[in-house]
Amino acid sequence: MQKILFFDTKEYDKKLFDEYNQNYHYEIKYLETKLNEETAPLAQGYDAVCIFVNDRADKETLRILKDCGVKLLVLRCAGYNNVDIENLPEGLKVVRVPEYSPYAVAEHAVALLLSVDRKIYKAYQRTKKYNFTLNGLLGFDIHGKTVGVIGTGKIGRVFIQIMKGFGTNVVAYDVFENKEAEKELGFEYVSLDELYKRADIISLHCPLTKETNKIINKNSIEKMKDGVVIINTSRGKLIDTDDLIAMLESNKIAGLGLDVYEDEEEFFLNDMSNSYKRDKDLSILLSMPNVVITSHQAFFTREALDKIALVSLDNIKEFFETGNCKNEVK
Repeated sequence: MQKILFFDTKEYDKKLFDEYNQNYHYEIKYLETKLNEETAPLAQGYDAVCIFVNDRADKETLRILKDCGVKLLVLRCAGYNNVDIENLPEGLKVVRVPEYSPYAVAEHAVALLLSVDRKIYKAYQRTKKYNFTLNGLLGFDIHGKTVGVIGTGKIGRVFIQIMKGFGTNVVAYDVFENKEAEKELGFEYVSLDELYKRADIISLHCPLTKETNKIINKNSIEKMKDGVVIINTSRGKLIDTDDLIAMLESNKIAGLGLDVYEDEEEFFLNDMSNSYKRDKDLSILLSMPNVVITSHQAFFTREALDKIALVSLDNIKEFFETGNCKNEVK
């Protein structure tokens, strides 16, 4: 029986993995603490370690895991930018959940867009106080606007499909262009500069890589239309936060919807309401009336969690039975 150590786990993780583990019979221990260089020695004696988006598996952490006898690092997420793959020790493999629910993330991006555009939170807070005036709640029709989508993987394509249903014109950028999807969904691939120039709304659906790190910055925002709306449900480090705040303050950006944040690791997915610790830039963004922020919850649907648990446990089973896994990160 394999022993699996989970880092950064919440109650919903425990409930779901325990439910599915009845068919696998692994010995599982759950930790609330995140994986990093300091906590990695806790993995001594475990066959596999399971982590999430804000755990840190850098070169030294990976070395410690290997020395502890860990053979498999299991990502219960799709992205693997938090793992130093280039310095992966020999004998330690990494697997992931390549997809769980593109609908969950794409639909949340649309929810953020509508919340920013139609001032839903502001209206909700106002009507709770029995104030039914409309001053300050003016939005715009999404119908007829040009939407720029950066990243046309499965999530990006679902988002495009939804936006086409709104009656928008969609332009997209991706290093790997899917011409079949372009024809089927009725969008147009353009260069990044062309996308910045034409889009009224820009939504990020690309992975975090060396090339996409801070792809949204002062220079790229200056190329955008005045009054652009930006949505990010992918990775926080796709956006330079300092440049973002400066452009919000100058009214270049009319609205912002974030489910991720550049320095979210210590805050997102945690209850910080009784802590005095604050992030200056995050506090500034939260104070702005044209910004809506959620705490990395775009993935958080029952369907997605089911898929994450099932695929993660299947990955472990396949690896320890065959020595390989179709979802290995290489």
